Amino acid sequence: MTHRIVIVGGGAGGLELATRLGKTLGKRGTASVMLVDANLTHIWKPLLHEVAAGSLNSSEDELNYVAQAKWNHFEFQLGRMSGLDRAQKKIQLAATYDEAGLELVPAREVAYDSLVIAVGSTTNDFGTQGAAQHCLFLDTRKQAERFHQQLLNHYLRAHAGQTDVVQQISVAIVGAGATGVELAAELHNAAHELAAYGLDRIKPENMHITLIEAGPRVLPALPERIGGPVHKTLEKLGVNVMTNAAVSEVTADSLITADGKVINASLKVWAAGIRAPGFLKDIDGLETNRINQLQVLPTLQTTRDENIFAFGDCAACPQPGTDRNVPPRAQAAHQQASLLAKSLKLRIEGKPLPVYKYTDYGSLISLSRFSAVGNLMGNLTGSVMLEGWLARMFYVSLYRMHQMALYGAFRTAMLMLGSKIGRGTEPRLKLH
Repeated sequence: MTHRIVIVGGGAGGLELATRLGKTLGKRGTASVMLVDANLTHIWKPLLHEVAAGSLNSSEDELNYVAQAKWNHFEFQLGRMSGLDRAQKKIQLAATYDEAGLELVPAREVAYDSLVIAVGSTTNDFGTQGAAQHCLFLDTRKQAERFHQQLLNHYLRAHAGQTDVVQQISVAIVGAGATGVELAAELHNAAHELAAYGLDRIKPENMHITLIEAGPRVLPALPERIGGPVHKTLEKLGVNVMTNAAVSEVTADSLITADGKVINASLKVWAAGIRAPGFLKDIDGLETNRINQLQVLPTLQTTRDENIFAFGDCAACPQPGTDRNVPPRAQAAHQQASLLAKSLKLRIEGKPLPVYKYTDYGSLISLSRFSAVGNLMGNLTGSVMLEGWLARMFYVSLYRMHQMALYGAFRTAMLMLGSKIGRGTEPRLKLH
């Protein structure tokens, strides 16, 4: 019987893995490869801040899972994983409903021989009072588009000249990690673009952006020599950066810090912290940690079931020689997907599995069109600091590398060409 590989989660890592395995094991009939996701399309998660600001039209950069499956010899199933039966080697998928509430796809079970869980992470509001009710999150394309629509609505109401509409907008972003920092810069750019297109009742200087960080500095997960220049650039752009400011409560029109400061904001975004989806918590006896991540061995197999693998943000993978886990970053998911493409082939052949060792290739932060900052790490060069145009080019190349893994060199080149041609016929900002 053909070995059945089921991959749950079509994010960057899961989709890359399904594509690689489909091209090899699926094409040759060595294994059947299935990808399961709750959505029909994929968009690279590090781009969601651009979708939120309107500088990226998500419908142009999305990838259709059904088409990708056809092109790369794997099967796609629409559904959200709701349960696991390790004894029977089956996963349960919840029913999917359309916008009218009618059942589109029924609840069902899917059998596996090797299961790979790559469901990513969601934002962690740490149980902060009012955060879930009054803040927007940027975990999915829908959430990013919802933020963009609310932002645009403010400008459209002001443009219509309604006397009761205040001619300014206040945005508060909780969390000065990569998402929060990049969103702040993109919003500053959006304010200028919206004014340039005639939505100028709210002047660029009247978009008040506050970036709030509980820790002592911006980009706490990255080296200080990156965080320092980013902090200065944000302040030059007029972003109010607050550090050592933990948010203790969120209301309909403000945020309140632990020391009693009140930050008024009409739009509030929570971009601090991550956790794995709640359904993973101790699912059918698998070991999980306090943020619902599945505990895995260096082979990326779960600690209590060798038939189940997990990687990316939803997995707690130890870093040998340290007391820390592999950081939840796109480059880690990409590396782990590459390893698992080899591991699953070896598993079918009955051979020992390789272990994963995280390699940090550096970090790049984009500050919209204004700047980019980062460092690249290599065996020969050590750590090289990058700023400005060169850093921006390397940042863009990260997305192109993701596209290469999914589409191949020729189609990626065509996408780049199409994007360049389209730039002259489309607005620089999504205005709907």
